[in-house]
Amino acid sequence: MAETLRDILDAAARGVFPPADGGTTVVPQPSPRHAGVLSFTAHSFVVTDEDPDWIYDTLRDVDCDALAATLNPRFLAAFMERTGRWSETVDAVLVGSPLPGEPPLALTEIKDAGHPRIGYAHGRRDDVRAWTAEGGVVVMGRGVAGRLEVSVEVDETVRQRGLGRLLVTAARHLVTEPLWAQIAPGNARSVRAFQAAGYRQVGAELLLHAR
Repeated sequence: MAETLRDILDAAARGVFPPADGGTTVVPQPSPRHAGVLSFTAHSFVVTDEDPDWIYDTLRDVDCDALAATLNPRFLAAFMERTGRWSETVDAVLVGSPLPGEPPLALTEIKDAGHPRIGYAHGRRDDVRAWTAEGGVVVMGRGVAGRLEVSVEVDETVRQRGLGRLLVTAARHLVTEPLWAQIAPGNARSVRAFQAAGYRQVGAELLLHAR
């Protein structure tokens, strides 16, 4: 039985990765919402319902190292034109395992569905929930292939005090399954906060959004 995207993600959360053979595997979209590229060490997955032959032919025509082809701008531009989708940025993908016990700071769940962070998350995730702490917000919801995803926001007035690390640590105490985060690599402050909280980078991805 062929692997699904969720199979691949669940394995990565356990530390089991595809062979570093320089290959590319096309896997079907888990839903109409989710298409894109998921890249691990020396192996990539193109998530699409498009013809796999078109994917492989287009990758062969990209003038770059084959290991980088799936995230090369030329391939991605052709992929977006082919599918009529759009994208934002290539993200680092990190995952953290659940933690026992109480969170390291007090959190209050936000019940206001109109809260701006909840509204933004609803455009990308299902089953969205959010919590607030003094100076910050934690948002979680079901994203790519149903994985549980987290994002945080820290007020500018309290930055550089370790609150981001505490928030993403607290999120691990609220779950019973792996918790995923997508972070723009240039957002070094956020990357450091997640890594300090025990999240492990497992790969990179670019999502293509339906217009």
